[in-house]
Amino acid sequence: MAEVFFNGVSGRLEGRFHRSENPRAPMILVLHPHPSYGGSMNDRVTYALFQAFVNMGFSVLRFNYRGVGHSKGEIDGSGAGELADAIVALDWLQNMDTESNTCWIAGYSFGAYIAAQVLMRRPEIKGFVFVNPPVNSYHFDFLSPCPSSGLVVQANKDEFIPEPLVRALVEQLNGHELIEVEYKTIAGADHTYSRTLKALYDCVMKAVPALQSKRGRKNKRAKKVEIPNDDYWPES
Repeated sequence: MAEVFFNGVSGRLEGRFHRSENPRAPMILVLHPHPSYGGSMNDRVTYALFQAFVNMGFSVLRFNYRGVGHSKGEIDGSGAGELADAIVALDWLQNMDTESNTCWIAGYSFGAYIAAQVLMRRPEIKGFVFVNPPVNSYHFDFLSPCPSSGLVVQANKDEFIPEPLVRALVEQLNGHELIEVEYKTIAGADHTYSRTLKALYDCVMKAVPALQSKRGRKNKRAKKVEIPNDDYWPES
């Protein structure tokens, strides 16, 4: 995993990048929660997503929006600035992996909202993972029709985002032909997956390859890579 910096609209952006050993491996951009509430690329859930995709053989980028960590500029928080940063990050990722022809996007909470907007703007994105999409705070009506199949994961004890609203979103997305959106709930999980982070990790590790297989893609699986991160797995 390499520390990287690239130029954003409001200044240099800080990220962490893992390049797959397979030059034609799929790539994915992972987006973190709202910066005004402490969200960063080192958020535990964001990191768990990052490591899951590393261990599935993807080339993976996570980064800090403007004003977060060592990223320059001021926090926007409206979503417009974060969307602009995500577009720049995706461009950087695609330029780093020019042999790959498969691109995914993932996001947690507010990051899922930004990821959904990027998905609608970039037709080359072939899959997505949304974790705890904030459907009670932001409208997701623009995902109509949904341009790609993907995975939505929701904590069933989320104290901020009601699970039935997320289920309704998935039903809406699945109302279109040729699109399959898997929906998984994590039993007993709160918004931050304080004691169920491993269950979320395992869910993504199982569901994403199944989605890839259904579309006939056979991606080379990389050997497992352990990326150190303090307090990664919670105590049970």
